[in-house]
Amino acid sequence: MDIPWEDVQLFLAVAEAGSLSRAAKALRIGQPTVSRRLAALEYRLGAQLFRRSVDGARLTGAGERLVAPAKRMAEWAGEVGRVAESPTQAPRGLVRVTASPFVCHDFLAPFSGWLAQKEPGLRLEVLSAMEYLDLARGEADLALRARPPAHPDLTLVREVTFGAAAYVSKALAARLPKKPKLTDLPWLAWAPPWDLLPPNPQLRALMPDHTPSFTSDNFLVLIAAAEAGTGAIVMSLPEHRFARKRDLVPLPIDLGPYSRSTLYLVCAKSALDIPRVRRVADLLVAELERAR
Repeated sequence: MDIPWEDVQLFLAVAEAGSLSRAAKALRIGQPTVSRRLAALEYRLGAQLFRRSVDGARLTGAGERLVAPAKRMAEWAGEVGRVAESPTQAPRGLVRVTASPFVCHDFLAPFSGWLAQKEPGLRLEVLSAMEYLDLARGEADLALRARPPAHPDLTLVREVTFGAAAYVSKALAARLPKKPKLTDLPWLAWAPPWDLLPPNPQLRALMPDHTPSFTSDNFLVLIAAAEAGTGAIVMSLPEHRFARKRDLVPLPIDLGPYSRSTLYLVCAKSALDIPRVRRVADLLVAELERAR
């Protein structure tokens, strides 16, 4: 049976979103259209793919069997789009880069202004997300991550290691002992659902009875709290040339094995053959190496 890619894309959107309304928003079409097309697909297959309820849409057994091949089809669709772009084209067009909110705010946003002047044919789209987007399926072109790639279709473009330190506001630093201990500090950390991300586990390893004095699920909020003197925050803050001035100073505290942090530039293997992606990747590598 020949199932059009558009129908597979719609099925996958509903499966991943968990509801028709969220899938419609992701696909940028109306919910009645999603409902109609999904019903037509189920009729064509002769099987119900989702159980609809007020809580959303849950996969049936038939739907679960379709998810894995649908994801593989999505990966190949992204591959076709990348290969379709001739490697002889001049570097122009949209390049999507994903990273954590802090990296997006501190590095990628000001980098985009410099890029616009240096490469006016290129346009950057910065996708700020705590979750890792699927590069193999074309959800982004490049990613700056805290972990190296594990997917066989992804490649590591470059890894760069920076020093990490505990930062506090100048006002808080003035109130602390000259040689503060870890336990002398009020600490800022992640709130759920990100409470298992660094530096939370590292702080617990260094201080088994550690309880943060302030938590948030947004890194920019944590930065603002640190600047307000609420507590100390662990950051790997490379001195890149786009860095904003902050009212934060590093403390002379040994973080032990956590005093280094590595950033990984990751890309789908075939995406580096696209001139616009390769050009942005090369420029990112140059700036990260300069900062190191």
